[in-house]
Amino acid sequence: MTFVAIERGPEGQLRVRDSIERRRCDLFTDREVSPRPVDGDLFDAPVDAAVAVDVAELTFPEVVETYVRDHTGTVIHQVRHFERHDLPEGEFGVELCSPIKLYLRVRGPLAVDSDGDTTSISLAETGEVLVGARSYHERPAATITTTTDPADVMTAVSHLGSALKTTTPERSFPTLRGHPPALELGDELDVPDGLVLPDTGVRIEIPPTLEASYVVAPLAYYLGAEVVAGSEPRLVADGVDHALATPDESDDPHGFERGVERTLKQVHFLDCIVRTEGYYPVDLHERSAVEPELPFDLSATYDRSLPEQLRAYLAVPFESLEPHMPTWKLTSHVAPTPSNLETLPYLVDDLSVIRTPNAREITLAEAQSAAIESFMSDGATRSKTPPTPPRLVRPERTDSLEQAWVAPDVPIGASKVSAAAFRNRLNQEPTDGDLSIAVICNDQTMLSEHQTASDVYGSRESLPFDVTVHRDASTADLAAVFQSDVDFVHYIGHVDERGFRCHDGHLDANALAGVGIDAFFLNACTSYQQGMALIEAGAVGGVVTVDDVVNTGATAVGRMLARMLNAGFPLQSALDVASDESLIGAQYLVVGDGNTEIAQSEGGVTFVLRLERQAERPADGRTDGGVAHGGRADETGDDCGRADGGAGDAVGTGCEPATSRAADDDVTYHASFQLYPNRLYGMGSLGRPVLDGLTQSFLFGSTTPDYEIRRSELRSLLEMSSCPVYLDGECFWSSGLLDAEF
Repeated sequence: MTFVAIERGPEGQLRVRDSIERRRCDLFTDREVSPRPVDGDLFDAPVDAAVAVDVAELTFPEVVETYVRDHTGTVIHQVRHFERHDLPEGEFGVELCSPIKLYLRVRGPLAVDSDGDTTSISLAETGEVLVGARSYHERPAATITTTTDPADVMTAVSHLGSALKTTTPERSFPTLRGHPPALELGDELDVPDGLVLPDTGVRIEIPPTLEASYVVAPLAYYLGAEVVAGSEPRLVADGVDHALATPDESDDPHGFERGVERTLKQVHFLDCIVRTEGYYPVDLHERSAVEPELPFDLSATYDRSLPEQLRAYLAVPFESLEPHMPTWKLTSHVAPTPSNLETLPYLVDDLSVIRTPNAREITLAEAQSAAIESFMSDGATRSKTPPTPPRLVRPERTDSLEQAWVAPDVPIGASKVSAAAFRNRLNQEPTDGDLSIAVICNDQTMLSEHQTASDVYGSRESLPFDVTVHRDASTADLAAVFQSDVDFVHYIGHVDERGFRCHDGHLDANALAGVGIDAFFLNACTSYQQGMALIEAGAVGGVVTVDDVVNTGATAVGRMLARMLNAGFPLQSALDVASDESLIGAQYLVVGDGNTEIAQSEGGVTFVLRLERQAERPADGRTDGGVAHGGRADETGDDCGRADGGAGDAVGTGCEPATSRAADDDVTYHASFQLYPNRLYGMGSLGRPVLDGLTQSFLFGSTTPDYEIRRSELRSLLEMSSCPVYLDGECFWSSGLLDAEF
């Protein structure tokens, strides 16, 4: 079954809809079109829907990575930003890497033009253009049943790699990996006949334990490796015998985990470098950074077998590559118990690093800062009968952008993963209409957050939203919202041990037979238990609190989180950034699936822009130096800086409007972009900032080098962007900064 449709839009344009992923793209045409269905086999790449239209011009209203291929499917040009490329007579394919993958087949002569705002294809005269579309949506193709016997679990983990669509370096692209099969416990091992181990010649030897099987699962999946019992953990192939722990780590109980992590990151990173010799010969920044230090030829290595590639890759010292690697998206702390086996394929699909839990118990006082404690006595709305506080733990620190906790207790600084959330995600029903959002305000003292939320959601004209607002909802009203097919609920109010506080009593989510909502934000005191109840009842992901929160701080977090979600950030990334803008940010956490999104990002990219103002230019034009603070695409990602403006102005603690210091031509800034992976554009995806003259792409998870831009150029960038912006360490929203005198 396909959930992708290509049809005539309300303005006569082509509208492409992915109903299961709740995404939409428009291709604007020079005339009204009447699309005619055609056979998808006419395209070189797989498509879910295909039509033919008669046009002289097609325009995509964003800047996206664009590839032109000849009749053999070979890339003959990658269209740069601010570039026009003319093509002669002949058959061509044009690939647009938008949130729904688009393929065009067209006869030249034609021109492909990227002007910084749009991407257009212009024909010499009106002719037939074939348009194909493919969803990025992936789900397990089958279910493996296994017992708790370590030998059976190793066999099950070995077959996760059956989902790989290629064993070439292109498997570093997310959509060429495929979703691993699901796992469930049973009385005997049962691997469906259709799941075949790829013939890679690679095996991983580990001690026959559940713990070791869980830890190596992502590496085994990525390499299509067979997992077998062995005395010491090793990666073995023809000419390869690589220990998964250094001699110095032999007595360290976590040394094996770190060795697996290093190997996964190193092989994936070098695959991303080597694949530039293949189907997507992009100008990759990371390649230019490491190629001079590599002891092997990239072109020759691309054509070698996987064991030969591994032999070349693993001969490179990890320490020489690490400074140039993107920040990994996710580390998951998974208790090696049979009950957590079900979560493994979903974590592996995200290419998560997996560790066994290593955490210390903390108190609420430790989770809060001293500053928070001082605020709690002035302006906090405390529950009259607070729920029994959960046991809090702080997982060991990692260098990943996000952390997940698959174990008992409640993590601080990580999402609380639930197997129910992943099951619920698979059961999501497609939507044929607008995304539906309900904003509920049951606290009159937080009206500013309520107004901001209702204004922000749906403020992007290019995306379909249906926002409803409920004030002072009764228990029946609140239950009806939770049980409806609303995509996202933003709740502002109070929660205590009896449930959600309403004017006519309390609603306990544990009493609901089921819920229809997909995601939620419960901006209320001690909302953790109610949030977990919503997940168990059918929701996919949400943001909750673990204790009472200060109203002013909760409002700041709520405003920022609303803007982040509206811009396309997934729950965990959005909370990570939003939490930095309030003293109480540590009291919020994600429950369920942290990859849950409520809106598609423009072009698929989610990023944070960091700016540092440079000195005013003296008469001779010189400037003082300075450095900005800190720091998918499947076959490619997309471009940073493409999005509609958000609502509101400066947000969060310390986000005050800047003041003008000089004329546009007299002020320069150092700008850097931090690219955040998300569910559709994971590790291995590509992005490129929209800056005039910039031709290099970057791996998601990377922070770009600093670029010097003038104020006039910065204004143009902000007009295209909906993102958090840190200017000299202070946080703004892009549209708010644009409205300010900076």
